Amino acid sequence: MRAEYSAGREVPAPGSVFAYGATAGLLADRFFGDPRRGHPVAGFGRAAGAVERLLWHDHRGWGALHAVVCAGGTAAVAALASRGLRDRTAASVVLTAAVTWTVVGGTSLGREARAVGGALAAGDVEVAREWLPRLCGRDPQGLDERQIARAVVESVAENTSDAVVGALVWGALGGVPGLVAFRAVNTLDAMVGHRSPRHLRFGWASARLDDVAGWPGARLTAALAAVAGGAPVRALEAVRRDAGRHPSPNAGPVEAAFAGALGVRLGGTLAYGGRVEHRPVLGAGGRPVEVADIERAVRLSRRVGVLALGVCVAGRLLADNLLKRRAR
Repeated sequence: MRAEYSAGREVPAPGSVFAYGATAGLLADRFFGDPRRGHPVAGFGRAAGAVERLLWHDHRGWGALHAVVCAGGTAAVAALASRGLRDRTAASVVLTAAVTWTVVGGTSLGREARAVGGALAAGDVEVAREWLPRLCGRDPQGLDERQIARAVVESVAENTSDAVVGALVWGALGGVPGLVAFRAVNTLDAMVGHRSPRHLRFGWASARLDDVAGWPGARLTAALAAVAGGAPVRALEAVRRDAGRHPSPNAGPVEAAFAGALGVRLGGTLAYGGRVEHRPVLGAGGRPVEVADIERAVRLSRRVGVLALGVCVAGRLLADNLLKRRAR
């Protein structure tokens, strides 16, 4: 481990801080879920909404400015906080752990998915429809049991990348600022990146930025889903054959990998806020999604999250080691 010195204090390598902090943060998420009160992501959302009210114009340039102010400003604050603690090992680890716990959401994702699955298993489709919007923006009205189950599995797959793996990838690359920036970009996309009349132009920059930020995490998620799903050949074949047909460059590989790993078919006709989309089938040859597949998807998501932590920590430590060798 490379050590530097500042004011007589040893400064730990970033990889060590990330390794301990990210592991602690993921464990906190596992045992406690999201912070129940005063969630920083919710606070960021309120602040971004206020900035939108000040800057909104039906123009891509103003939307780009909104993305820079919100995501860039938040990342800058995180960078200042991280740098201020860089010669204090314990404090740096605690900061990394706290931020990791804040930005990942694997436990809450599984909890919400299981709530919908439990309602479906009990035969209460109406309750399942009430819970579904907590997972995705899909219109639950008119969906039958299997369609709701399919929506849940698709949401678990996509959010495994968005809520867990992508954050860990950027944490490994950029430490605390990377974690914060990724969550800020992802939140902005959820707020303004959709194709509503108000946000078609204004949200363009946030949507494209989210595509770029999500690219490495989505590919890692797809690869790890293939490894952890028990059917790697089938999962990789589904990614190769079907991922590019999905309208999202990042959701495509992830959902295709989950479809292949679970042996189910995803995609098809979807409804978002009254807008109907006909998406290609992912995992052709698989069977229709059943209620029991929700639990299987949640378990696969959890395994992928654990593997992602290992890969990201190993990658960060390897990078530190290479930098150390070059410095000699």
